[in-house]
Amino acid sequence: MAFSWRYENQDGELAGTSAEFAEREAAEAWIGEAFDDLLEQGIEQVNLFDGDELVYGPMSLRPE
Repeated sequence: MAFSWRYENQDGELAGTSAEFAEREAAEAWIGEAFDDLLEQGIEQVNLFDGDELVYGPMSLRPE
């Protein structure tokens, strides 16, 4: 399978998806670099999927 992020806006609605990554580690490294840009685009939280299976989320992009 391939890992990808699904983005949600402040209302919890689907607002987009990332590119696909062959490895979970690559997907997690990418989100670590991209979260500032995603916040600027109005993305509030993300979910990591392996194909159609939820790995984890929702995960807020805001600092605690």
